[in-house]
This record gives sequence, C-alpha cells and structure tokens, in this order.
Amino acid sequence: MTRHQKRLSVPKSWPVERKTNPYTVKADAGPHGESGVPLLVVLRDVLGYADSRKETRYALEQDSVLINGAPASDEERPIGMFDIVEFTERDEHYRVFPDAGGRLALTAIDAESADSRLGKVVGKTQETGGETQLTLHDGATLRTGDDQISPNDSVVVSNDDKSIVAHFPYEEGALVTAVRGSHAGEIGRIDEIQVTPGSSKNNVLIEGDDERFETVEDYVVVIDENFTDDEGEAEPDVTATDEDEADAGTDDEADDVEEVSDDE
Repeated sequence: MTRHQKRLSVPKSWPVERKTNPYTVKADAGPHGESGVPLLVVLRDVLGYADSRKETRYALEQDSVLINGAPASDEERPIGMFDIVEFTERDEHYRVFPDAGGRLALTAIDAESADSRLGKVVGKTQETGGETQLTLHDGATLRTGDDQISPNDSVVVSNDDKSIVAHFPYEEGALVTAVRGSHAGEIGRIDEIQVTPGSSKNNVLIEGDDERFETVEDYVVVIDENFTDDEGEAEPDVTATDEDEADAGTDDEADDVEEVSDDE
C-alpha cells in the first residue's frame, strides 16, 4: 500500500487545495476513517505553526499539542469533525467544525469548552448486565447506563474521564448543523423529520436563519447552543488559503519523496 496521497483524490472535507502540488500527506489509520485530516496538514497548511514535517514532530515531542485532552505523538494522526485541538504553550483551543463548503475548519473556543467534545451516536448495542454501548461518528465507543440515548442523538463526552456529561435528543425543534451535502455548515432547527418507507434515507426539513432547507438524516448532527454566538451564527474559523498551500508545496513534495523512498 502506498504511503503518499495525491491532492486530487483527497476527501472533499480536507482543507487543502487540489491544484497546487501533486501530493500531500496521507492520514494514518485512526479515528474518522477516510475523512480524517492528518495533524500535519492542520499544523502546517491551516495554522502555519510549522514549516515542515520535522518541525511538527519536534512540537509533538514537547507534548504541547493535545487532541481531545491527550498529547498527540503522530503527525499523521487523523483529525476530524468535532475533535478538540489545543496548543498548551499558546493557550489556544479549537474545535474542528465543517465550514460552509463542507471542508473541516478550526473554530476558536475557550478553555472550558475544550474540556469536552461532541459526538453523534451512530450505533447502539445492549450489553449483558444492562449497560448500553454507544458508537460515535468517529468510531469511539462508550458504555452508559442511560438507555434513553438513541442513534442520531448527540452526546457531550468529557475529555478527562470519557463520561457523558450532556445528551441532546434528535427530535423536531432540536438545533442541528448539516455536515455534508450542499448545505454543509448551515445551522438551524429541525422543523420536520420525514420518515421514508423502505431502505431510502429519511429526510429532514430545517428552518435556518435565512432559509428553510432539506437534507438527508445522515448529514445532520444535533449540536449544543454553545456552537453558535449570540446572533446565532457560527463562530469564526480558520482555514487554509491558496497562499498557505503554495508555501507548503515544497515541503509536501519533499515529504512525499521521503515516503516513496521508505517504501522502496
């Protein structure tokens, strides 16, 4: 299996430009599946906190970069939707959140908000002994005694002890955001859940600030009120620019040469 990644074939959620240089970093195995963005891309291409893979590795060795409360050690570790990224030396905290185009962006948050992360429940299993096992959108599993939590609900998970500290049911009136599709990044309240007979996906009608839109159930995540500011709009985020991508191009190609050599 190749260890390098062509820019033209990266998932649409990656915050990288596709027509600058041929290659970028390939995400390692981990959370979020193929949609996960390598930590190196976040630090170098999006934030500009490192100029190369070497500088990124050095920063990680200092345990100054935390992902969901734990020090990150692998620059290819996938970062995905609703992850919490913290820089202890800078006292900066970010939540990974889809922007209006569906690409993952970093939304600045305060230290208190960085103590926990949001997860969409995508699976539920009843275990022997009465406990319930929940599977979240990033592949994480949790055990809980609360059998009222259902698939498509959202939970807030403490980064400290991995306990569930809040539960947001998927229901009409719930505040949601679309994370994929043509309405990715838009926020509103569920007006109607349309149950589709057979194997087709259910549709959801959402009342946004500016318009009413429709999307499929799988593209919707129930969110906390804290995800929006006082005016109900998404908080400002940070994404890569064309100039950032061009500046990082030389390092991308150099990293790729190194990876191909390793394969040989």
